Amino acid sequence: MRTHFCGLVDESLIGQTVTLCGWADVARDLGGVVFIDLRDHEGIVQVVAEPTDEGNAQVMAAAAQVGYEDCLRITGTVRARHSVNDRIRTGRVEVVATKIELLNKAEPLPFHAHENAGEDIRLKYRYLDLRRPEMQKMMRTRIKLVQSLRRYLDERGFQDIETPILTKATPEGARDFLVPARMHPGEFYALPQSPQLFKQILMMAGFDRYYQIARCFRDEALRADRQLEFTQLDMEFAWVTERDVQDMVEEMIRVVFREVIGVELDAQFPRMTFEEAMRRYGSDKPDLRIPLEFTDIAELVKHCEFKVFTDWANAEDGRVIALRVPNAATLSRKQIDDYGAYAAKFGAKGLAWMKVEDAAKGREGVSSPIAKFLDDATLAAILEATGAQGGDAIFFGAATYKSASDFMGALRIKLGRDLGLVEGGWKPLWVTDFPMFEWDEEEGRFVALHHPFTAPAVDTIEGLRTNAKSAVSRAYDMVLNGNEIGGGSIRIHRPQMQSAVFELLGIGAEEAEGKFGFLLDALKYGAPPHGGIAFGIDRIAALMAGTESIRDVIPFPKTTTAQCLMTGAPSPIPDAQLAEVHVSVRPKPAKA
Repeated sequence: MRTHFCGLVDESLIGQTVTLCGWADVARDLGGVVFIDLRDHEGIVQVVAEPTDEGNAQVMAAAAQVGYEDCLRITGTVRARHSVNDRIRTGRVEVVATKIELLNKAEPLPFHAHENAGEDIRLKYRYLDLRRPEMQKMMRTRIKLVQSLRRYLDERGFQDIETPILTKATPEGARDFLVPARMHPGEFYALPQSPQLFKQILMMAGFDRYYQIARCFRDEALRADRQLEFTQLDMEFAWVTERDVQDMVEEMIRVVFREVIGVELDAQFPRMTFEEAMRRYGSDKPDLRIPLEFTDIAELVKHCEFKVFTDWANAEDGRVIALRVPNAATLSRKQIDDYGAYAAKFGAKGLAWMKVEDAAKGREGVSSPIAKFLDDATLAAILEATGAQGGDAIFFGAATYKSASDFMGALRIKLGRDLGLVEGGWKPLWVTDFPMFEWDEEEGRFVALHHPFTAPAVDTIEGLRTNAKSAVSRAYDMVLNGNEIGGGSIRIHRPQMQSAVFELLGIGAEEAEGKFGFLLDALKYGAPPHGGIAFGIDRIAALMAGTESIRDVIPFPKTTTAQCLMTGAPSPIPDAQLAEVHVSVRPKPAKA
């Protein structure tokens, strides 16, 4: 139907006849001459319909009827433009129409592509939203990302292998999406949260280097960086250590960023342990573009008169943090109260603060509701430890180590963004040496911080059992600008160690056999040391595209209420269809 794409018409085609297909982005009638901006996925070109010596009546009549988003096919001759438009790739040429065909008339649209429409209406009419040049650009960034990843891995001997979508429900993760098995009444498949166990078994089967652009599913709450279904680059390597995996994929990410968006990342990504990341930034995915760090002051306030500080400074699992923010003494009391309310969303019971006018004056140089509870020596020690200068503000957090780290970590990000402290550029790093387990107070047992197939750093079962609370795993995450873009680990490759980890997680032998018997069997037959990593395609694409929401780089995303507004999913299923899969639906509980 066409000879060229709209956005690729250039000066090399001057004098030639072209046939183009696309949508009318803009149509302007300027007193007998009609200009149409014709758009396709490659861009926009200006089409001119003008009278000729022969009259050109058919073309002029057709041009006069063109409306916004009409679907057109236009044939014409390329010529140089009188007024150059350097903002578009085709801005030095235009197409003089000799034939205009209306392929499909567009009814009045629910929103204009150039207006700032709300997300709900954009998602309901996603096919219109995706026509917009900015959305086309973001989607093409994602496409280039996947192409670059595949090219890199294919050239290095990785094998693209598909793993099952209908699989077995497993514990120790988010909620599974369940699929009733029609041929096995009362039994269910689960959609995979990741291809984890299958890729490990592929290593045991001798495939050595595996990858897959995998669709994964987790029935969990949605937010800007999380969807019910998502795409990850899944990878696994046999006969490797942590550094083998990290060095390979680090180079891959450097190459991909260079190819897709022309960005040169660090020649070698820095490495930071989980313990250091939490101590300095209160996060296991710290944004290093924000130059704010914590100062632990528990030793300085153990005997002060401020009970909140002394209680947590003397508690076994307590933490007292000071966060110095340069030039923040100008914050109003209302602004500070707002930051306190923000920290409360992440678990803070309160937010103490101090404004520093002149650090050299000690008590006379600070303003703070808690200063009266601190003696001169303690106050001076806090100012010295934090490096406070005149004009700074200091925020304090006191709670359990985890809680204080969480809400002060969130506050650090908020302050950094609000006060314009986020530096430009890209700051990647590796976070390593994660805890093996977390203690779940509600369930009264350990849970895996990553997943239950991650190898512990200690090589003996007895060593793991003895020090389970402080055990470190062989897990690692790649972080970029405060976003975890990839996570992986060296896996357990001995059945005895895997059984011991299940036991520590409260998964008894019978349950382990029922849910993971195939894995335990596979580990018995010479399973090699192996490890891997998975990268979030959606998150990386969003970073590359410069958007904060992964919904902008997913063609058909769900809303935060887990709905597809375009198709109306999820929706009720007829009773007859439910009966085929031996499922009945309980009525919704009546509202109180």
